[in-house]
Amino acid sequence: MKGMPEERTILAAEYIIEKGATVRSAAKKFGVSKSTIHKDVSERLRRLNPELFSEVKRVLEKNKQERHIRGGKATKEKYAKLR
Repeated sequence: MKGMPEERTILAAEYIIEKGATVRSAAKKFGVSKSTIHKDVSERLRRLNPELFSEVKRVLEKNKQERHIRGGKATKEKYAKLR
């Protein structure tokens, strides 16, 4: 997947939309860095498929608004395990 940026971009965008995934989880799924996925869906995708870009942007904005909640849950779970 690393050698095919256009194909990876479309697949990553579809994955993010279908699963409501974060950039981090998409990066893990495709075996690339978060920076690569972010560049794919914010720069390459805009050029390749503007409609798909709009959908991905909505999902990523939603994730951004919810990230403080996910972070709080992760911290709560971490300290619950330590007890």
